Amino acid sequence: MNGSADSTGPALVVIDMINTYDHADAELLEPSARRVVPVLVDLIGRAREADVPVVYANDNFGLWRSHHGELVDAALSGPHADLIEPIKPDDNSLFVVKARHSIFYETPLSYLLWQLRVRHIVLCGQVTEQCVLYSALDAHIRHLDVTVPQDAVASIHPHLAEAALEMMDRNMGARIVAAKEVDFAPPARSGEADPGPPTR
Repeated sequence: MNGSADSTGPALVVIDMINTYDHADAELLEPSARRVVPVLVDLIGRAREADVPVVYANDNFGLWRSHHGELVDAALSGPHADLIEPIKPDDNSLFVVKARHSIFYETPLSYLLWQLRVRHIVLCGQVTEQCVLYSALDAHIRHLDVTVPQDAVASIHPHLAEAALEMMDRNMGARIVAAKEVDFAPPARSGEADPGPPTR
């Protein structure tokens, strides 16, 4: 990959779904997460079939020695493994460990997306009114296009999630859609010859 500014298509970013659900407000989050997992299974599956990068951006559980394998193993050994197993990373998945709300804060994600020549990210996971919202804002100020499938994000407080989705739409220019509307097709090409990735 040459780091060109030309876009090659979207990346799917799965936020904080590798989770032990032993934190504050987990009892409020778990039912919402349970509703979105089947949607995520389909969304992640379609991204993989389309050869779209799937990036897991996940909290480190406060363990600074943690790496992604340790995080996945910890989540799978917990009481909510059924929420993790269907959506766990495969061998081709990319993984970014984060320590704060935004997927960009003090992580290599910006550089990773630049290497992948990605200018459009699809955000899914949890929590809508926290990490998804802050990540969408950080993506917006980096001039990235953002799509948020509203049925593929879980929340703790539904009324705040609704407000967060409206803020992402109105203030950050994010596309708020149903997961089935997310198109992982490569950028459209015009003419008979292949001119290469379109420029922005």
